[in-house]
Formats: sequence, structure tokens, C-alpha cells
Amino acid sequence: MIDNHIVYQGVDMPGAKIARSDHRITETPNALMATLASPTHGGTSTLSLWRVTMRAAQRGPRHAFDVEQAWHLLVGAATITVEAETFALRVGDTVVIPAGCRRQVSTDSGAEFVVTGPADGRAVTISAEGAGEPIAPAWIV
Repeated sequence: MIDNHIVYQGVDMPGAKIARSDHRITETPNALMATLASPTHGGTSTLSLWRVTMRAAQRGPRHAFDVEQAWHLLVGAATITVEAETFALRVGDTVVIPAGCRRQVSTDSGAEFVVTGPADGRAVTISAEGAGEPIAPAWIV
């Protein structure tokens, strides 16, 4: 028999449902993120799952995370540049980005992703002046 119980904050649970109406929305100049599951949302103690919606001609900042992430394209088309390699994505494609790799996500026509990774990840923006201070983005905690 498979044990599908989750221990969350010391309580044994058979699983957790997070209703769409409970998704936490964070908007930046580059995209809209909807937190689907995270430790502060309940139901998980180590993972985060979020949806990223980008309008046409949006481009995220060049940045790196200290954890691995998987990006899966649900709608539209996009490119993800990881270090020096650029991946052109169509619906159904997934890119796994190793920890520490510089990346940038962009779309000409609009795109929607579902993304997952460890909830304790920290991001740093990267510019010509160098890397910024590590932060925990609101949509993954």
C-alpha cells in the first residue's frame, strides 16, 4: 500500500487541496506569478509549484537560482536562455535548469508556464554590474 500522507508542521495529513481561489498572485513588470503550492500555502514543506503568465513582448531579468527548477510551457511560445544556450519552446516542452545557471525567459507572443522547484531557493539578478543580493521570491515561499 502506498502511504500518501503528508506531515506538515507536525500534523499527519492525507494530502492537501489548494483551491484556485486561494492561489497567491504576484505581479512584476515581467510576468504574473500564481503560487499553486508552497510551504506557506500549506500541503508541502519543501516544494513550490507556480504558474507564470507572460504577455506578448515580455522578457524576464537575467538571473540565477541556487536550486534546480523545471519549466513546462502550457500556452504560447517562448525562449529560455540558460547560460549560452537558447531553447525555443512550444506548448508541451519542458526545460530543466540546473542550480546556479544564469537564465532569462522571454516571449514574443505571450506564454504560460507551470514551474516547480525547491521552496528554499534564492534568486539573484545578474547585470553588467554583477550579481545582486539573493532574495526569496514571494511566489515560491
